[in-house]
Amino acid sequence: MNATAGQAEGRSLADRFGIEPGMVVMEMGYDDDVDEDLRDALIDRCGELVDEDTDEVVDVVLLWWRDGDGDLVDTLVDALGPLADSGVVWLVTPKAGRPGHVEPSEVNESAPTAGLQQTSTVNAGKDWTGARLVARRAASSRR
Repeated sequence: MNATAGQAEGRSLADRFGIEPGMVVMEMGYDDDVDEDLRDALIDRCGELVDEDTDEVVDVVLLWWRDGDGDLVDTLVDALGPLADSGVVWLVTPKAGRPGHVEPSEVNESAPTAGLQQTSTVNAGKDWTGARLVARRAASSRR
């Protein structure tokens, strides 16, 4: 693969996640199994990713989540704290058949309990799937 193809692929990942230059992206759940290509694409687009200790209001939360990481509802509620009113939570989970796979039913049950609704999913890399979650107030204000 040449450098141009790699750059195009990186841009398309950032595009799929709706990341624009200047956005503040907070990352939660980072571990050594995350998709570095996705992280690099987001960093190339918006600059550094801030961690969950940030005092900034963030546009996007990138939440890496695996089966066994704890209580998803609690973590989603924590993710909402620094999120801007029009912000998005990207819940990134291992694909089916990968270690740590999270059943879609867990996401479908946890998101509404945390005050979120799923609007779409994307392929987030070889081993990961991303679910776009928005606060119900943001989704209902678009009607």
